[in-house]
Amino acid sequence: MSPLSPAGFDAVVVGAGPAGSAAAFALAKAGRSVVIVERGPYPGSKNVYGGVVYGRILDQIDPEWWQSVPVQRWVVRRSTMVLTSSQSVSVDVRSQAWGGPPHNGMTIYRADFDSWLAGKAVAQGARLVCSTVATGLIRDASGRVCGVSTDRPQGELRAKVVIAADGVNSFLAKSAGLYRDSSASHFTLGVKEVLDMDPEVIESRFGLGGREGLDIEALGATGAIPGGGFLYTNHDSVSVGVVVALDGLAASRRRPEELVASFKAHPSIAPYLRNSTLREYSAHLIPEGGYDTMPDLVADGMLVAGDAAGMTLASGLWLEGVNFAVGAGLAAGRAAAAAIEAGDTTAQGLAGYRRQLEASFVLADHMRLRRAPALVLSDRVQGVYNKVLCDLAEQLFTVDNPAPKPGLLTLARRSMAKHGLKFRHLAKDGLEAARTFR
Repeated sequence: MSPLSPAGFDAVVVGAGPAGSAAAFALAKAGRSVVIVERGPYPGSKNVYGGVVYGRILDQIDPEWWQSVPVQRWVVRRSTMVLTSSQSVSVDVRSQAWGGPPHNGMTIYRADFDSWLAGKAVAQGARLVCSTVATGLIRDASGRVCGVSTDRPQGELRAKVVIAADGVNSFLAKSAGLYRDSSASHFTLGVKEVLDMDPEVIESRFGLGGREGLDIEALGATGAIPGGGFLYTNHDSVSVGVVVALDGLAASRRRPEELVASFKAHPSIAPYLRNSTLREYSAHLIPEGGYDTMPDLVADGMLVAGDAAGMTLASGLWLEGVNFAVGAGLAAGRAAAAAIEAGDTTAQGLAGYRRQLEASFVLADHMRLRRAPALVLSDRVQGVYNKVLCDLAEQLFTVDNPAPKPGLLTLARRSMAKHGLKFRHLAKDGLEAARTFR
């Protein structure tokens, strides 16, 4: 590859996912020359995603983003489901306000969404180079990062700042020595099937209308392996799958597709999926360790954002990633532009990035919920409370005349005793939950 710019760029962004494209957008909007290096043939071609995007952060890119974003469905129903092998208890929240502007959440296909977001950056003046792999960092005599090498001939790209948005387990962040601990215990594996289904069938089966969508999150869907299940409606398909702790999956010696098949066969899920046909199967690592497992975010000449920085909020109640990636990308682009303007792209000169993140939801939420991953993946939350709750609900609504109805406390004691849950466990976990979600 001949040099894209003989004089180099103000910034090189590696990865055209949500974090990278948002960073390039902010830099280009500030009048800086920026190139996005994407390993896939187009943005989103390498990305696996099965969830909901919360679009409020997109207001900072396009105040009327919902007019053009390639949405599948607007989520108006959020169902949290607790399962055993034969039971389920659900809390179903529906709001018609979510179905209209300014909207709350939407299901998307990443190939469409990422291309749309990258297009916003290109429209501001960013340059997008696809089918190009960043193979390493370039440093100057002082050790400051000053560009990246790529897999193309004469493919060095030099810049005043490099933004690593190269995804989970970031090669560039590791090369820069920013990861202190990349243990498998900090990651989960998301495994997803996309099943074709007629839009009218989706709307009838899930109680939806028009472009309305449903998001189901399920605890107890993965047996003895810590994790959960999900089901999301798209326009003409549903995404269904599981997310499991990587070390737990390895210890179980089970295949991930077995876990998906088991979840699909559950009596509370199977009726939703009847007569559907498989379109695709995919899997993806997810950084779910939370705030305490994030790498350093700033180095001399370099910033890290999105999945590369472990910015996935997996707290049980909230399961979000794309909005954190966009927020971090915008902050990275703005901080880089300010550092370039000031002529100081050392770690100190780029320190405004972290200050912006701490003042926004990106790090504020991660810091406040830093205890959540350990709590959500704990043995009792994963394998005891689901059984106690399901048994309690079943007993509560079982009419056993002519015997008199037992009291709620009596039923709770029975369910707890059946599954070995003590009141001291309940008190301990309740206190931890209060500290976590305060």
